[in-house]
Parts: sequence; C-alpha cells; structure tokens
Amino acid sequence: MDRFALLALLNAKPGKEKEVEEFLKSAQPLAVQETGTTTWYAVKLGPAKFGIFDTFADEAGRNAHLSGEIAKALFDKAEELFATPPQVEKLEILASKAPSA
Repeated sequence: MDRFALLALLNAKPGKEKEVEEFLKSAQPLAVQETGTTTWYAVKLGPAKFGIFDTFADEAGRNAHLSGEIAKALFDKAEELFATPPQVEKLEILASKAPSA
C-alpha cells in the first residue's frame, strides 16, 4: 500500500482555465516517467479550481517528485496561470482500496 501522497490545489486566473487544463494534461507523460510515483491524477474541482493528487510508496519517491519536472513546470507557470500560489500538502495515507493484481 502506498503510504505517502501529495495534494496540490490550483486556482486558475480568470480566462486561463483552458490553459490550466491543457497544462495539466501535458504533465501526464512526465508523471509516467517518474518511477517513484505510483499514481498521478490531474482533476477539475470546479470552473476555475483544479488539483493534482499523487501517491508514493515511500518518502524518497515523494521527494523525487517534488524536485522533478512537473513541480518545476508548475511553479514556473504559477504566476502566469494561477490566481494564487499552488497550495501543496503532504499527506499520509491511512487506508486505501486498490485493484486486485
């Protein structure tokens, strides 16, 4: 079971919602390349509210992700795309349900 996660909450600037969607979709291939990232989801929570949720087996995987290409791109684009700085929370997974192998 993955024990660690990240939740990033993102609020698009007015008129930048479509660009945020495209930016998040474009990050998916980068997530696939991260061996320490078990799952990665980009989600739309509302008209201008988005999020990224990802899980990791260990702290090393989470730290690698935080210093990886997606995190760099997110903060490089923050001023251009987001009304507020991305809010990134480190989570501890207490329980989960995963598909059977």
